[in-house]
Amino acid sequence: MKTIDYIPTSKIERASKLVQTGAKIGVNYLKYYGEKMVNSDLTRDKLNEDNAEDIYDGLKSLKGSALKVAQMLSMDKNFLPQAYVEKFSLSQFSVPPLSAPLVLKTFKNNFGKTPTEIFDDFNANSVNAASIGQVHVAHKDGKKLAVKIQYPGVANSISSDLAMVKPIAIRMFNLQGKDSDKYFKEVEDKLIEETNYLLELEQSTEVVNACSKIDNLVFPSYYPEFSSEKIITMDWMTGKHLSEFTKINTDQEAADKIGQALWDFYMYQIHVLKKVHADPHPGNFLVDSNNNLVALDFGCMKKIPMDFYIPYFELIDKKVINDAALFHNKLLELEILRQDDTKEEMAYFTSMFHDLLSLFTKPFQEKTFDFSDEKFFQSIGELGERFSKDTNLKKMNGSRGSKHFIYMNRTFFGLYNLMFDLKAKIVVNEFEKYT
Repeated sequence: MKTIDYIPTSKIERASKLVQTGAKIGVNYLKYYGEKMVNSDLTRDKLNEDNAEDIYDGLKSLKGSALKVAQMLSMDKNFLPQAYVEKFSLSQFSVPPLSAPLVLKTFKNNFGKTPTEIFDDFNANSVNAASIGQVHVAHKDGKKLAVKIQYPGVANSISSDLAMVKPIAIRMFNLQGKDSDKYFKEVEDKLIEETNYLLELEQSTEVVNACSKIDNLVFPSYYPEFSSEKIITMDWMTGKHLSEFTKINTDQEAADKIGQALWDFYMYQIHVLKKVHADPHPGNFLVDSNNNLVALDFGCMKKIPMDFYIPYFELIDKKVINDAALFHNKLLELEILRQDDTKEEMAYFTSMFHDLLSLFTKPFQEKTFDFSDEKFFQSIGELGERFSKDTNLKKMNGSRGSKHFIYMNRTFFGLYNLMFDLKAKIVVNEFEKYT
């Protein structure tokens, strides 16, 4: 794969790159509408492919929060055209890495020493590159290690990147500017946390200590003495990325075993630790030769405050969903409904979230749930399509819900997609045996 010798770090450079990407998309639309005039049967498939290619090419050269947006979008399989899902999913664990000279320079700038002064040997060519950092193989005292090095300038560009994306997001999601600030601040704070590898080291150690008792779940050990704010070192873990495993797996027992470990891992974090690994994409999980789930990368951890946790999970209860008064009160607590809503808005969003929650909480309604259920995921897709075409929704203020929804919903979307890929059947409350 071609390497990168330079990452644009100034606000002007990064803005220019995004403008260039926007211009390419404009050309794609002109080309599409020109061809549409000649061929009325032309679909948007080629347009989607061209746009996805150009957007991804622009974002991958910027790295950081810009590429993280693509990574987050790729998890949303039910609401994006397939061309975008396929292209953006590359950002999960397959993007152009930094060149060897830039790696060595970055390492010394951040650690004060060269890799060869610390490790017995170090491969300056990356084995895995993602949105915020890339991974290198090293050895020390007979141990094979993974050394993750953060891209230069990533932390400093987050605020300016999000400021450029904000006007687009406000239009896309029909948000009102002043009301949407809390959502952008939540994303910004979380992305800044992800660039602090000392915080990630602390969070990783905490998760490993708390969750190692879960069956068929394994973690790397971490090495503080070989880590810094921009470098983190851990054991090298072998296995297939979860997405690679699901493509070739034909063993239902193995899928159920891995799926149960994944489900228990998330339920234990949410209900016991009250914080959760809010980045559940396939690039953060491996399957080893014994069909154990290997969990990696705890840079994105979401704390769940009790005043959100309680009403959020009370909405899993069918009795609450189907009791109009109780349901109304929970929607107010979670800021889905607002005291200044019109009667029309109140009725519309109550109905909308009743439909959403009746569907999304299904895995919690029984003792077991089969994530190979095509009808369940088809219904999610149909619901997404219905809302995307609803003209009434575009007339109303889309700033809905507590800021905590952003990463909690991202967690469940990602988890459901991974479970569907595995086609796993699980016991819903199995995690309780570890409490």
